[in-house]
Amino acid sequence: MLKDLFTDRKFYSVMLKVALPIAAQSLVFNLLNAVDVLLIGQLGETSVAAVALSNQWTFLMNLFLFGTGSGTAIFTAQFWGKQDVPNLRRTFGIGLIIGLVGSALFATVAILAPAVVLRIYTNDLEVVALGAPYLRTVALSYVFTALTTIFGITLRTTRNVKLPVGVSVLALSLKTALAYCLIFGYLGLPQMGIMGAAVATVIARIIECGLLLTLTYRWRLPPALRFADMRGVNRAFLATFAVTTVPVILNEVIWALGTSVYAGIYARIGTDSVAAVNISSTIEGVALVPMFGIGNACAIILGNSIGGGDESLARDYARKFLAVSIVVGIVAGMVIFGASRFILGAYNISPEAAAEAQGVMTVMSTALWMKAANLLIIVGILRSGGDTRFSLFVDTVPMWLLGIPAALLGAFVFKLPVYFVVLMVVIADEFTKFVIANWRVRSGRWLRNVVQAI
Repeated sequence: MLKDLFTDRKFYSVMLKVALPIAAQSLVFNLLNAVDVLLIGQLGETSVAAVALSNQWTFLMNLFLFGTGSGTAIFTAQFWGKQDVPNLRRTFGIGLIIGLVGSALFATVAILAPAVVLRIYTNDLEVVALGAPYLRTVALSYVFTALTTIFGITLRTTRNVKLPVGVSVLALSLKTALAYCLIFGYLGLPQMGIMGAAVATVIARIIECGLLLTLTYRWRLPPALRFADMRGVNRAFLATFAVTTVPVILNEVIWALGTSVYAGIYARIGTDSVAAVNISSTIEGVALVPMFGIGNACAIILGNSIGGGDESLARDYARKFLAVSIVVGIVAGMVIFGASRFILGAYNISPEAAAEAQGVMTVMSTALWMKAANLLIIVGILRSGGDTRFSLFVDTVPMWLLGIPAALLGAFVFKLPVYFVVLMVVIADEFTKFVIANWRVRSGRWLRNVVQAI
């Protein structure tokens, strides 16, 4: 019960054991991403915009992989709760195939037509010319990213958190060091500008993938899949998998497309707006680190509990996870607001871009608790209980029916500054989402044992 929220030592022990390593990985990722943006920011607003808009395509691909991994994780977490490793591997294998095929398609489009992809987001020909070779190069890492993502998510559902986290932190650190040297031409390496960041990404992803797969198979961990493990897959198994997993993949893809529409709208307000939103989003990403760790820990722990048959514990922990995420979101938002001027002073951007970034960061910091709660409910609670069709509804319908129209009105009809447009999006999208999602959690209808009949 919530009355023992601050005294339930077992809850915090289990939560922190899973959440802290994931949060540490996310912290390193976002901090190093912030460093990358800072490095590229020294090259000017056009370079920041070129990389930011190129990364929208990578963002779409990553969210497709996250959706595939998250959908698969619903089963692998519950199968692990039952200690059913054969079926865990079968569902993992299906998710892996989907991830590899999807990432290959994303890579093909980015390699063959990078300029076409970038024109979706901007009409600035200089940004397109600068970003196209960057996107084409980064796309070479997509298949390796797919392998790492699906293996890593599955390892975490078996509560083996340290291995994927350790490998990822090592790879990200290497990527940042290489990017620094290749962007500016240090240690005898060529000065490549933003292309240096692209090359560093590809090298780091290949090393990360090779190391994670080598250790997984050497130590014979649960995701150490072999062809023989897929023999038990039949139409009934695939149908059960698809009913729960396809809505998650659609959820991430539709949500990602909506986020890209937001990015395109902000980009057409002006190049300064792109830089402002990109910088602010990077800082917000760092602030969301604890919530990302808590949300993933919630999904794993609730999934294991449901699979193991302890549904009352899952309900109790769901309420506690939600309360913790809101508190952490409020604190993180206050920290961002207080440190915003100091943070922006580190970027080599125009006064106009800095002023817009300050406004965007103010809006984001105020609404951070709401975003944290929505992330926790959708990724941590609804999906762990197999309530994926409702999570698809609540995560995408407010965005497309309310948020995107609000952004279009603010940008092109009322011609408001970008921070007011972001505020309209928060009210129309995030607030509506929070009200509906919170009701679903309280109703208890989200909890389903999806592996019981397999």
